[in-house]
Amino acid sequence: RVGHTRSSLRAHDGGGAYKQRPREFDGRVRTVHRRTESKAKKREGKMGDDEMEDYGFEYSDEEPEEEDVDVENQYYNSKGMLESGDPQEALDGFRAVVAMEAELGEWGFKALKQTVKLHFKLGNHKDMMTSYREMLTYIKSAVTRNYSEKVINSILDAVSMSSDMDLLQEFYETTLQSLGGANNERLWFKTNLKLCKLWFTLKEFGRVSKILKELYRSCENEDGSSDQRKGTQLLEVYAIEIQMYTEQKNNKKLKELYQRALTITSAIPHPYILGIIRECGGKMHMAERQWEEAATDFFESFKSYDEAGQSRRIQCLKYMVLANMLMESEVNPFDAQEARPFRTDPEVLAITSLVSAYQRNSIAEFEALLKTHHKQIMEDTFIRDYIEDLLKNIRTQVLVKLIKPYTRIRIPFISTELNIPEPDVEALLVSLILDSRIHAHIDQVNQIVELGAAAADPETTTPKQRYQGIERWATQTSALHLRSSRTLSSCE
Repeated sequence: RVGHTRSSLRAHDGGGAYKQRPREFDGRVRTVHRRTESKAKKREGKMGDDEMEDYGFEYSDEEPEEEDVDVENQYYNSKGMLESGDPQEALDGFRAVVAMEAELGEWGFKALKQTVKLHFKLGNHKDMMTSYREMLTYIKSAVTRNYSEKVINSILDAVSMSSDMDLLQEFYETTLQSLGGANNERLWFKTNLKLCKLWFTLKEFGRVSKILKELYRSCENEDGSSDQRKGTQLLEVYAIEIQMYTEQKNNKKLKELYQRALTITSAIPHPYILGIIRECGGKMHMAERQWEEAATDFFESFKSYDEAGQSRRIQCLKYMVLANMLMESEVNPFDAQEARPFRTDPEVLAITSLVSAYQRNSIAEFEALLKTHHKQIMEDTFIRDYIEDLLKNIRTQVLVKLIKPYTRIRIPFISTELNIPEPDVEALLVSLILDSRIHAHIDQVNQIVELGAAAADPETTTPKQRYQGIERWATQTSALHLRSSRTLSSCE
């Protein structure tokens, strides 16, 4: 009889062994082997050596050892126990598989893989790590590189969902130690990337920077230039560093890295990575008061997150609406085809109400909505940082419309209409004067604003007028500071 040897078949099954299916026969378990016409031809001497090689298998006259059959059957029996809902019996069975092999083999590797996943599912993290370390001893000789990479990747993805930071750190570092001599760059890169993200979550930026340097070196040519073939990996590294600079509010380095990331055209990155880069770019533009550029980046980020099926898309949609209001656009951002389906989302309803109030210049409604939807709006620190800018925008628009018919108007009257203190009214007026949006003079003694041209042309404003405006602004600021100090002193 002609049988297949396990060693010859291992290279043809994608990293695993030649899978033999046990079948009941006469009350005993026998192993069914594939038969082909080539066997008959070989017995008849009708097939030459060249024809034999076409099948991609090597043939021998050896029967599979009884020990191998027993190990295989034990593995599948244990897997059946796992599927029937008996985890402890399955664990004992998988341990027996490992013990039955005289030397490190594929069935022991598979058994340990199942053991690691089962321990993790049961929350036995200590036992999981013990089994995982034992499993890693198999990757250099017992199984093929591709199969070991596939298994470790699947375990990495499963364990990465854990919120136990100590477990994740131990798991990633153990994996990296075992890969020291395995010469598996893809798995090394992925594991380092996950460890880097873990340190970022813990705000250990020193450790993040150290790993980033190693990841950058892996994406370089021998001459130190970026390897264009690794553009996708490079973007993943950029995404982590961009997030770090965003968290540190280091806009100078963030801007440089952001521009560099946008120039990479050789990559086909995951939309989630593009979403991260665009979101951080939007936040950078917001810090620089470049509202239009920020709105564009947030919209691109929203689309990428939406494509990736990430819940982060809702946050980016809120940020896009925020930037849209700050740039004083009259276009409703929810008119866009991509954003329209999210108009009625519970988390978005609060921000859509704000947009409506903002477009109507309804200060009272705007402030009421901020109180009503305090959790959805004000608990986001990024949005909270720009609420004052939004309020200033809407108050400024109302103020300009309010004073337009007058040549003289009292500050207390404006204060009542805008529902803000008189010093805040003066600050708004000074800002409008300096921006040449109105031409006016403030009489602080009599609390009167005397208006000239309703809207002076900025190009006709002379340098002398600008300096005078700055001087008036400085005077107003000093007076406001003095009044605030007195108020604080009286409170003490």
